[in-house]
Amino acid sequence: MVRSTHKLTAALLALAMVVAACGDGSSSTSTTTGEGGGDGEKLVVYSGRNENFVNPVIDKFQDETGIEVEVRYGDGTSDLATTILNEGDTTDADVFWAQDPAWIGAIGDEGLLATLPDDVLSLVPERYRDADGRWVGVTGRSRVFIYNPNLVTEDELPQSVYELTDPKWKGRIGVAPTNASFIAFVSTMELVDGTEKTREWLQGLVANDVQTFSGNGAILQAVDAGDLDAGLVNHYYLLGLIADQGSATARNHFLAAGDPGALVAATGVGVLEPSDNKEAAVEFIRYLLSEEAQRHFAENLNEYGLIEGAPTPKDQKPLSELAGPDINLSDLADHLESAVGLIAEVGLS
Repeated sequence: MVRSTHKLTAALLALAMVVAACGDGSSSTSTTTGEGGGDGEKLVVYSGRNENFVNPVIDKFQDETGIEVEVRYGDGTSDLATTILNEGDTTDADVFWAQDPAWIGAIGDEGLLATLPDDVLSLVPERYRDADGRWVGVTGRSRVFIYNPNLVTEDELPQSVYELTDPKWKGRIGVAPTNASFIAFVSTMELVDGTEKTREWLQGLVANDVQTFSGNGAILQAVDAGDLDAGLVNHYYLLGLIADQGSATARNHFLAAGDPGALVAATGVGVLEPSDNKEAAVEFIRYLLSEEAQRHFAENLNEYGLIEGAPTPKDQKPLSELAGPDINLSDLADHLESAVGLIAEVGLS
């Protein structure tokens, strides 16, 4: 039986179509089949993560376990979440690896995620896993205000995203409204401060001539080149640029503790309830939470590992010092549909 998903599926499908139309080049529609030598059934992973990020980890997992993995990529997490919702109990997916907690939470709320074993859940701090045990965080990523110091003075740096509707920022700020991380951030704002205040903030951005982009990478490039003063992105984009070219003009600014703009979200992974390959799926998740994989995420992707003792990305604050809003990430799924609607309502998507 295919579950009925009502308005949430419609909202996700509409958003996925917008994302696909924008096309930020950060995702692929390919299917990657690994070369594992196992004799068992192939493990199918739906990955909302970038193919270049996923492949090295998939290859190592296959080499170490002999389990063959087929990875299916769409146009990002929202597209794959919609696919899973539409497929329901008929899905071929064994594992969903999502870019952020709001989208994987929506899958869990539809009853499509199995409960993970306690020994897997306990590898990650409580704030970075589902309250009902349906998904677990893999890496942490902080929202930041990225700026060009040649265009934004130290005295101008905001402490809250709510300051960005001030007329002094007119035409100077960039956002990626159809990006999953921005939508999760808007979901956080609604969770923390309510629908009306969130709507007013989004309307204020539009009135302040906010510049819209298809993805965080495009914002970073514009800020670093001096074509845009500042924007809202995730912390690791700048670190990746520095790693690629040796230096950057742009800088990350962390907003004040508790502000929605200081959200520390988690990429999440879960086992699909209809899967007939749950044992291998759980083994895959255990590998993502191994010391080896967590080191890869910190050193090569500049994201925060979540297990105890995981390394901190180079030259960054420890995860324990990042003070996002005091929320349960599981609750973001409850505000996802509304966040998508608000973004569309004000004309940002």
